[in-house]
Amino acid sequence: MTSVRAARDVVVVGGGVIGLAIAWRAAAAGLRVAVVDPRPAGGASDVAAGMLAPVTEAEYDGQPLLALNLESARRYPSFVAELEQAAGRPAGYRRTGTLAVALDADDRTALRELLAFQTELGLDASWLTGREARALEPMLAPGVSGALHVPGDHQIDNRLLAAALLSAADRAGVDLWRCRASEILRAGDRVIGVRLDDDGVLPAGAVVLAAGWWSGAFAGLPAALRPPVRPVKGQILRLRLPAGHPGLLGRTVRGTTRGNSVYLVPRSSGELVVGASVEEQPDTEVTAGAVYELLRDARDLVPGTSELVLAEASAGLRPGTPDNAPVLGPAPVPGLVYATGHFRNGVLLTPVTADAIAAYLTTGALPELAAPFTLDRFDPAEVYA
Repeated sequence: MTSVRAARDVVVVGGGVIGLAIAWRAAAAGLRVAVVDPRPAGGASDVAAGMLAPVTEAEYDGQPLLALNLESARRYPSFVAELEQAAGRPAGYRRTGTLAVALDADDRTALRELLAFQTELGLDASWLTGREARALEPMLAPGVSGALHVPGDHQIDNRLLAAALLSAADRAGVDLWRCRASEILRAGDRVIGVRLDDDGVLPAGAVVLAAGWWSGAFAGLPAALRPPVRPVKGQILRLRLPAGHPGLLGRTVRGTTRGNSVYLVPRSSGELVVGASVEEQPDTEVTAGAVYELLRDARDLVPGTSELVLAEASAGLRPGTPDNAPVLGPAPVPGLVYATGHFRNGVLLTPVTADAIAAYLTTGALPELAAPFTLDRFDPAEVYA
């Protein structure tokens, strides 16, 4: 028998860092908010490295996304300060900087070209010789012959961030439904709420679809309203320092070896996060081959990683879109709002996404910075063919 719950101003479908941040911001603005997710703070938010690296990851053909990434990185310090005060717990933000290192001539050429592009855009990056790079990070491999130093690309512990957002949302009065939304409900041309997997109905003035790669799979939405997201698998490792070990790195180190990209992100706890594969696969199985390759490639950059303890190997599914940029803002029908498709930048884009969607929910206007990322940028004939 269908049970109708009390109506909310906003129901957020998806309790990762994006959904929780939106819920927190919307509730702080005075809206009655609920989050629906069977495992809040889990999913892709739990399987991430937390790199905040808009400069290092600048794409040659991605100017609007670069602008969004840079703005979100700029907002992070104030966002974290507000969040930690609201949550009463740390969010794990660290101003460490990043080194992108080169092991051979091809790597040096690619990094030099990236530096020229970054310089043209006025971004803060500089070239270091191999010796200069090892002066900053003495545990780098002797074969490192040069590096790109990006002092403003920092990091945050994604798990501490998710826990802080969960606490802040709870303190702000957000209702958390630990179940799955099975259907987006419509009346005429308007979205009016969600059906839960126990057949209950949760009415809402607006439904925010922030369910990661699941966002395009809900019943009740015709093809033209489904955000074109796909699952992109990523496998990641967490290494632990043995007792008495002094540590390996003070900042994030990235590089390419044997054609594979690898990064090493040191946590203040002593943990070292190594990642991550990019696989067009829909499963979350950890494979022996991926673990081997990540450990091998990490050792190529920082040989001392072989002394660390393998504490965890995990896999998650990132929400990719046709252009690997997020889908933000209102749907073509009233009552439905998108906040999904962040691909590899979900943690980085959390502050700016939360601010943009909360602004839309409270004012009805999407901020200009988010305007290039609405659903209508895609040609329906190509996306839904």
